Amino acid sequence: MGITSKLKKRINCFIDNIHEHIPQMLVTLILIALLLAFLWQRIVISVNSGEAGVLYKRFYGGTIVDKVYGEGIHLIFPWDSMTVYNVRYQTLQHNVDAITKQGLTIHLDVVIRYRPEYQVLGVLHQAVGTDYANTIVKPEVEAALRAVVGNYDADDVYSNKNAAIQTIVNQSLRQVSRRFVQIDSVMITKVTLPETIQKAILQKMEQEQMDLAYDYKVDIEKKEAFRKKIEAEGIKVYNETITATLNENILRYEGIAATKELSTSPNSKIIVIGGGKTGLPVLLDTGK
Repeated sequence: MGITSKLKKRINCFIDNIHEHIPQMLVTLILIALLLAFLWQRIVISVNSGEAGVLYKRFYGGTIVDKVYGEGIHLIFPWDSMTVYNVRYQTLQHNVDAITKQGLTIHLDVVIRYRPEYQVLGVLHQAVGTDYANTIVKPEVEAALRAVVGNYDADDVYSNKNAAIQTIVNQSLRQVSRRFVQIDSVMITKVTLPETIQKAILQKMEQEQMDLAYDYKVDIEKKEAFRKKIEAEGIKVYNETITATLNENILRYEGIAATKELSTSPNSKIIVIGGGKTGLPVLLDTGK
């Protein structure tokens, strides 16, 4: 009974102590909850689909360049930080002024398709940062475009050779993709020339189209003349063949055959045998 009594006293004392410290405990829990709520976004990092994270450890090594954090939830210390990058293909509209082979300045509207290299994302973050589009992508595209356009005349850039220019530009940009960013393509959407040059090029293109249309018409007429020549030669050969094979007996025979066919027709007629100069029958039609 003595042991039971002591145990009860201790339990009661513990309960009394809890009752006395409940306010302090509640305050502590509230402070912890507020601290967690305040630091939640720095502790729990969510990497969504099509994204990747780079971790920076403030007290141990700085930027982690040999590991890329993939999609999902990541827990980090609140004094560290994680930067989340979009690793999908992205598009960027940009304007570039370039000088042609003739020394004329033209304005190009381009659309750039790019994405960061996933495997070296940590190196990109450490060396360049999140503004890599303005730091790497735009300058590289501008340099490639200016280098290529400098080898062409203004009318070449404005005309259908634009496709060839784009091919050369894309090949050049694949060589610079080693700098942490993959530039997939650069599409030239618009070429703006000085107004006087643009009018001159349009007039030249119109004249070229008119010349092509004229050449086409001339070619058609030549083919038609050649066709008529062949047709005339065929008719000539035919007539010569017929003339060579015809004689008086054949003509007389054909005339008698035709007379027999006419005599069987229902129309009224009079047939005089041997009435013509060639001795063929003469038909006198008496029908009304």
